[in-house]
Amino acid sequence: MCVAVPAFGTQLPEPLTPEDFIAFDAEQAALGQLLFYDKILSGNRNIACATCHHPRLGTGDRLSLGIGEGGAGLGPERTPGTGDSRIKKRIPRNAPGLWNLGAKELHTLFHDGRLSIADTFENGFNSPAEEWLPDGFNSLLAAQAVFPVTAQFEMAGNPKENEVAGAIHDRIDNAWPILAKRVRIIPEYGRLFVAAFDHIDKPEQVTIVEIANALAAFQATEWQSFDSPFDRYLAGDSSALISEQKRGLDLFYGKAGCASCHAGKLLSDQKFHALGLPPFGPGRTRRFDPMVRDVGVMGESDRLEDAYRFRTPMLRNVELTAPYGHNGAYPTLEGIVRHHLDPDGMLSQWRPEAARLPEASWLSAIDFVVWNDAREMARQARFRDIAPLTLSDGEVSDLVAFLKALTGTVSVTHPPFGIPLTVPSGLLVDR
Repeated sequence: MCVAVPAFGTQLPEPLTPEDFIAFDAEQAALGQLLFYDKILSGNRNIACATCHHPRLGTGDRLSLGIGEGGAGLGPERTPGTGDSRIKKRIPRNAPGLWNLGAKELHTLFHDGRLSIADTFENGFNSPAEEWLPDGFNSLLAAQAVFPVTAQFEMAGNPKENEVAGAIHDRIDNAWPILAKRVRIIPEYGRLFVAAFDHIDKPEQVTIVEIANALAAFQATEWQSFDSPFDRYLAGDSSALISEQKRGLDLFYGKAGCASCHAGKLLSDQKFHALGLPPFGPGRTRRFDPMVRDVGVMGESDRLEDAYRFRTPMLRNVELTAPYGHNGAYPTLEGIVRHHLDPDGMLSQWRPEAARLPEASWLSAIDFVVWNDAREMARQARFRDIAPLTLSDGEVSDLVAFLKALTGTVSVTHPPFGIPLTVPSGLLVDR
């Protein structure tokens, strides 16, 4: 096949095809659908994977920083709770979309890359669980699935609230058997696991690994998307893009330099870059670091040269996954595009009102406190991996038009499974 070359000369990637994805078992994926929407996997049985990664919200939550365990509602209407059960902290990072996470070439996940395919701990992964991560995961995505359920402010809850959170307080892997038992003693789940996994003869054999493998099979199958106008254009349909989108494509792969990081079939180099995004929220930093800041991949590597660098996101369906950036600093595509063109200028103009943060008065003192730390702001200002670039308003508009051409069609409107009406636990499904 002849791959097109944009006006500025950078070669376009080969089309993304079904062969680029891991093949998962359909029966396991159907089981994973139920688990994904079931709040049984949370410490207090009040939040599901789908609460923060909902298909009606582009597989995210439309918030800059999410409201995890203790909150109520869905998406922009989600509230931080009340009384003793109210949230103690915002989720430090933006909830990423789940599109194409079953791609074979993916090797790193999370904004800071704290999970990757590696043999660091002789179990196939470099992860926060280190040597305590069990064997048997069917993919990187399956390994990822075991971490939100053990995160205090995401799904686990606070110590002394439930047995899951209490076990995690001792050691991360102590919680997984508790969650696995919760699931497998529900008769319908027990039958489904026996039917879906050849090596499971009775429910008592189900572990967190089978749960994670089912979750991965569902997510990878449900949100596989490569039927956008851009994908049709790559496959040879020159009429798939309108004129503005074609001009935007030329800019993306040429003058604007977007493809230097958003490269390859997945539109990501899976590397880490410092963009100087406006900081806010509790942040994630190095272990035992008391400062309110987000140091990016340095929190994983502990290397100064990695400070404030975050993983390049994949871009298919980016139109659906606002707000943008590792902390959701920009509510629009135009905003994040203009930040890439002029990071320091946009930083100086940014205002807290741009952040989508449900009101929580008891957290307001923390939300933007980093801006009062002159030394920390100066440290962040020293790390920039993008240089300013001048584009006209028309060119910015064309770039945004191209980004919208990355939105899938049937893959978005008619996914294989959809949202279940009920789940085996009987808990309420977020719809």
